Amino acid sequence: MMLAMRILMRKQQDGLEGGLAQEVANMLVLGNDVLDPGSMGPLSEWMPESVWPKIKGLEALKQFKGLGDIMQTDYDDWEHWFELEYPDLEPCPGDFATSLSSFDRLILLRMMRPDRVQAALAVYVEETMGSAYVNQPAFDMIATFEETNPQTPVFFVLFPGVDPTVWVEGAGNKLGFTMANGKFVMISMGQGQEKPAESCMERFGAEGGWILLQNCHLMEKWLPALERKFETTSDGAHKDYKLMLSAEAPGLSYQKNMPESLMQVSIKVANEAPADIKSNLRRSWAEFDEHTIERCSKPNEFKGCLFMLCWFHSVVQGRRRFGQQGWSRQYPFNTGDLKICADVLGQYLDASPDVPYTDLQYVWGEIMYGGHVTDAWDRRTSSFYLEVLLNEGIFKNYEFAEGCGFRSPNPADFQFNDYAQYIETALPVESPPLFGLHMNAELAYLVNFQVAVFSNIMAMMGGGGGDGGGDDGGGSAGVMANLLERMPDFFELIGIGIMAKPLLEIEAEGPFVVVCMQECKRMNYLLTEIKGTLQDLEKGFAGLLNMSQKMEDLSEALGKNQTPGRNPFHTCNWEFYAWPSVKFLAPWWGNLVARCGFLTNWSADLARPLVSWFSGLFNSIALITALMQVTARSESLPLDKMTTETHCTLMWDIDEADHNPKDGQLVYGLFMEGARWPAKAEVEEPVDLDGTMTGGNIVEMKLKEVLPTMPLIYIKSIELQAHWEPQSIALGGKGSGAVAFFRHDIHSYESPTYTTTFRGPTYCMLATLHTAHGQAKWVLAGVALICQSDD
Repeated sequence: MMLAMRILMRKQQDGLEGGLAQEVANMLVLGNDVLDPGSMGPLSEWMPESVWPKIKGLEALKQFKGLGDIMQTDYDDWEHWFELEYPDLEPCPGDFATSLSSFDRLILLRMMRPDRVQAALAVYVEETMGSAYVNQPAFDMIATFEETNPQTPVFFVLFPGVDPTVWVEGAGNKLGFTMANGKFVMISMGQGQEKPAESCMERFGAEGGWILLQNCHLMEKWLPALERKFETTSDGAHKDYKLMLSAEAPGLSYQKNMPESLMQVSIKVANEAPADIKSNLRRSWAEFDEHTIERCSKPNEFKGCLFMLCWFHSVVQGRRRFGQQGWSRQYPFNTGDLKICADVLGQYLDASPDVPYTDLQYVWGEIMYGGHVTDAWDRRTSSFYLEVLLNEGIFKNYEFAEGCGFRSPNPADFQFNDYAQYIETALPVESPPLFGLHMNAELAYLVNFQVAVFSNIMAMMGGGGGDGGGDDGGGSAGVMANLLERMPDFFELIGIGIMAKPLLEIEAEGPFVVVCMQECKRMNYLLTEIKGTLQDLEKGFAGLLNMSQKMEDLSEALGKNQTPGRNPFHTCNWEFYAWPSVKFLAPWWGNLVARCGFLTNWSADLARPLVSWFSGLFNSIALITALMQVTARSESLPLDKMTTETHCTLMWDIDEADHNPKDGQLVYGLFMEGARWPAKAEVEEPVDLDGTMTGGNIVEMKLKEVLPTMPLIYIKSIELQAHWEPQSIALGGKGSGAVAFFRHDIHSYESPTYTTTFRGPTYCMLATLHTAHGQAKWVLAGVALICQSDD
């Protein structure tokens, strides 16, 4: 897509027909959210609130002039188009059906239906560049080698589940370079392997031969020496000399682990494993053969369990494509794990009269696959998969995933090749329920995909609004002036401190007053940084100050609708002083103003709020700690013996709250990902919990509702029970860690709560949510509470 845009933008510069203007390209890549879009009118009945600022921003382009007013007039037609399953395949309402170019339609889709952008991008690139840029041919190792010479190494990018050794060995067997004849050497790099690698390079440079140095990312300090050694050995080298390298990509996009010049001269091979279940299941089953089954003393049991193991391997591999809802981190599950687990299965079956399900669940889930998993919640997901799959249902025709229709065959009736045929004929079309996820997980994946695509294009294109703007208030200068005009007021900390002094002595109020004071202080730090950097930039644009790198970085971020600090190379960093967030600048600023408003109301009299905005705090854990302190003091209990539980109330509006619940605090502002909480009318048996009406249980989501809101939640401080299991949870940022206490109650789903949809290091608390379906269903669906939406 970036290549297509560059070519069309060059056409525009050269005055050729069919070019693409810079401002139009910027609209697709950067967007143009309006900070104050005005009223939505009748569109509010169906249009998400986050879409309206994007629609008003589109009006900056002449082809979309008056779009907001037209939508409000013809809102029925636009609602119909918006609700279509495939709006990218249907004409837009009204005159826009013919007036918009294919690129304009991409822009409109990105603003209104980002889930359809992936498909539309593929069509656009194919039309503009040709099908070869969309439909990738099968990888051919021999053809790759034909492009190389002694001065051109081959560099393999390592992906989870991909081992280039097999490709190299296969090509070597065909071309006569094998370990047996001494013309192929493979070295797994690690401490002490530097000299053997250099010696082999010298020998093959003179005599000819192939050398594969694996996992070079583990030898970062030695790589400059490798670079120099290759220069000397490739100069005048034997025509059959080939150097091949493999390494994992760095953990973060701005990190480097390979010398740049070595990468420039190499042919890069990036052949990622397929993410769909069918391809993974086919590849997994092909790792074995009839002889593998015959070696076991219980072939029927081995066949059934091995097929289940291949399904499990395919699911944990494919789950990665659903991002953080799939796995909080990227884990290197690979074919080696599958083969070792198959060996363990054979040994356990040979040594046991029956299938030792529990033992295998532990070895596979906690040691083999679980050995890769570092996140406690992801480890729980892996364990529940095996609990659901690895049981006697294997031999009773159970479904691998609820409602999918794909059942475990009777191993007595199936030979090895029958299973391979069964995969091809019986496996249903790929969908999130095969992984245990809701259909909306696909929607979230598609939205995140287009965000990642345009973020990468933005990062690689550079620039983007660093100019001072113009009279129309555009560019970074216009954004800067708008932000300075809407700058929230600072908090008067001295006056708040004087007001707080007597309240700190009150047992039931003091801890909450401390939280408010801490929040106001942190907000002042952030506001000081924001105002100072914006004023410096204003002076720089006016010529009163020389433009520094920090000011240049701020200008670039404002021009890209990017929260300063999101780019790790930038020296201007608002995010360092702020809360974790993945929002773009316009919605982030709206969130900042709302947080300041909440703190202004709280700090006016420092009275404990009836309902706290849980997700509106810098440190929401401090609110929970304050709650436990108050309860511990009133009950004469040690603080380290306290924890919390959560109950969903029947209140959906903060105005409905009229009291502080016993030993607890009402909070709002939370969302649920992966499921939803029923509306008040759907709750059949309300429960009076110490004077607060609660009720309901987790239910399936509605289609297209990715992050449904939660009702007011009653966080109740309680005493720890001896039989609860403590689990250490790693925290990111400045925190060191937290402890969650698993109840293992079949009527309660223990849900992680995260600050953002990025999950992982943004964990803040464990929520206990009532369930009528047990825990497994919601664990596999990746259900969690989220404090902020992405918009």
